[in-house]
Formats: sequence, C-alpha cells, structure tokens
Amino acid sequence: MDKDVISFVKGELSEIDEDVIVVEAGGIGYNIHVPTSLLDTLPCLGSEVKIYTFLRISEDAVTLYGFASRQDLKIFKQLLGVNGVGPKGGLAILSVLNPADLRLAILSGDAKAIARAPGIGIKTAQRVILDMKDRIPMEDVLSPLSEEETAAAGHQTGLTASERDAIDALVALGYAPVEAARAVRKSDAGAEESPDRILRQALKYLSL
Repeated sequence: MDKDVISFVKGELSEIDEDVIVVEAGGIGYNIHVPTSLLDTLPCLGSEVKIYTFLRISEDAVTLYGFASRQDLKIFKQLLGVNGVGPKGGLAILSVLNPADLRLAILSGDAKAIARAPGIGIKTAQRVILDMKDRIPMEDVLSPLSEEETAAAGHQTGLTASERDAIDALVALGYAPVEAARAVRKSDAGAEESPDRILRQALKYLSL
C-alpha cells in the first residue's frame, strides 16, 4: 500500500551513503532513498535541504523515497504505474537519467537510453515510453518553467518550428534524440532564431 503521508522533509542534511541520505527534521533522522543523479545537486553536509517524498509501505518494509521537486516525484510515481517497474527500477532509471533527460528519452522514443538502467531491459524501456509518452508534452521539457513561473504565466511556452527543425537536423547528423533535444534546450540561440542559427549554437554546445 502506498500513501503520501509525508509530502516533504525539510531539515539538515546529515548523511549521504550511496543512494540513501539522512535528513534530520524535528529531532528525527529520516532515511530517504534517492536516485544517484540527485546526489550531485545536494548541498554540503549540515546544510538545509527540502526533499519531496513518497512513502511506500509493504509487508516487510516501510521505505521513504525522495526527489528534488514535485515534478520529479510525479515522474517517479508515473514510472511505478508501468508494468515491470517497481521502486527499485524507478530509482535505477532516474539514476542513469535525471528527470529532465528521462522526459526527453520518453518523448524521443529513446528506449536504449532508458535500458541503460540496471535491471531494465529494452522491452520494459519500450513499455515506459508507450505508457508515459502522452503524459509529457515536449514543450514542457524544452522550455521548462519553474512552478512559480508557470503560475505567473498561466501557460507553458511552446516549442517553435525552428527548434523542432534543429533537433531533426541533429538527429540526422547521428546524435541521439535525447542528446539533440538537450543541446537545443541548452543552446544560446533564442527560440525565434532560424533553424541554422539554433543548429550552430547547439553544435557549439555539443563540442564543449
């Protein structure tokens, strides 16, 4: 049985041990299982952190899983809804692909990127794509807004035709769809630039 009894834990980061962190809040140390991709984003020990959590209660264990944002927690829950992906598999996927890159992999149909996760075969990766693709708009990934920005704007920024053309060109050059989409997202060119301009800036980013 799964319950969102604890929405988040905010407190001092006390320990980091492989894929488990300890956050002390209210005199209690919470063991929180996290994807290893999260570890590089954590502050130093003794600093305050806020981790969004998912509590899983099974017959033999009570386990707390943690993520950097509500959106990251949401995609973990979506992974749990895929046949063949449990909490261990979900953490494995989010350890080899951070949440943003996982969204890109799903939208671009890059099953090989997802299957890099230990214990996740190509068929399971394909099920992840099939089950989750319609739930993640491409625009949300390539033009991400914070929760505060989304609330203020009232909408998500769309993906321009130039950006789509640049991604297609990078894929044609041999780059993986996830890699191509990330490069366009990270490029210095504005969304309204020509496809050639965006492509050049994306290639510049890829060469770094």
